[in-house]
Amino acid sequence: MQLDAVKLTLPLKKKFRVAKGEAETKTNIFTILNNRYTGEAAASVQYGPSIELIEKDILRGIELIKKLDEITIETLDYVAAFEINPISKSALVGMILNYLSGESRKYPWEVLGVGTPVGVKSSMTVAIDTPSKMIEQIKKSQFQIIKIKMGNEEDVMILDLLDTLKGKEIRIDANGGWSCAKAEEMIFNLSQKGVKIIEQPTSLEFVSEWNHLKGKNEDVCLVMDEGLNSLEDYKKYSENFDCVNIKMEKSGGVIEGLKIALAARDDKKKVMLGCMVESSIGIAQALYMSSKADYFDLDGPLLLKDDIANGIRYSNESIEVDREIIGGPKIKRELFEKYITK
Repeated sequence: MQLDAVKLTLPLKKKFRVAKGEAETKTNIFTILNNRYTGEAAASVQYGPSIELIEKDILRGIELIKKLDEITIETLDYVAAFEINPISKSALVGMILNYLSGESRKYPWEVLGVGTPVGVKSSMTVAIDTPSKMIEQIKKSQFQIIKIKMGNEEDVMILDLLDTLKGKEIRIDANGGWSCAKAEEMIFNLSQKGVKIIEQPTSLEFVSEWNHLKGKNEDVCLVMDEGLNSLEDYKKYSENFDCVNIKMEKSGGVIEGLKIALAARDDKKKVMLGCMVESSIGIAQALYMSSKADYFDLDGPLLLKDDIANGIRYSNESIEVDREIIGGPKIKRELFEKYITK
């Protein structure tokens, strides 16, 4: 078998800024099996890790896969157990799943034994900017579901401008940028504005305070993202939130992601599927398990100047997979080669 890892530097449509980081390009690593089946490793703009560590762990994983006599359904669990960072692992799991789909001529979700992706409607992220520019971007957006990044000193100014928005469902992601006192105040004020989904109001160290911060605002759904990467993490923190944001890069791919989603559904909690700044190759795994989720934040490819793969279509907030998705998204060769990191 031929296994490759290729580093691409992908330009963004505009600077992407969150509470603790910003970027104008995104360097991701793509894993490729037999020149067809792909996976993508995309680090967090805010938390990393370094591209060097991601690449090192991918190469370690590739060497382990090369030792296999054949790739079977059991290989998914084998790769999911690799002791490497979860971002690298996710790229390898996605690649193997796409291989199994292509070689069996089954859709990837059929390989996983879950339902067909239908009715997927994603939010569109508005990154931190001046309040006036953020509000103007929201008004011009064709998306009906908007996730606003917060977590800085100008949040109150944005709060005052929310009343000017009509016909939009607003969600908030503070990326852990609020203190407990500010979180309590913002949760109350946002709830009065009709905002129901608030993600990561404080950093992980204060997650035990979330039920108190929410108070009697029963319509508010507090979503945990940062710090919840595995089923073990879910069990540790599950009493403190209403919804879990599962990202393939955090969980190490769809195998662990499905375990978290099933546990959350058993506990009557909501499930959100999120993504990093990545192409259609990266978000594909999330779409494959979308039948197990309630909310979607899968706008990563729309933040890129160019998506470098075919197989997933956006129509405003609606996401559809092509009938030809068997084997996973297909690389657009010319664009792919254009963005290979020099």
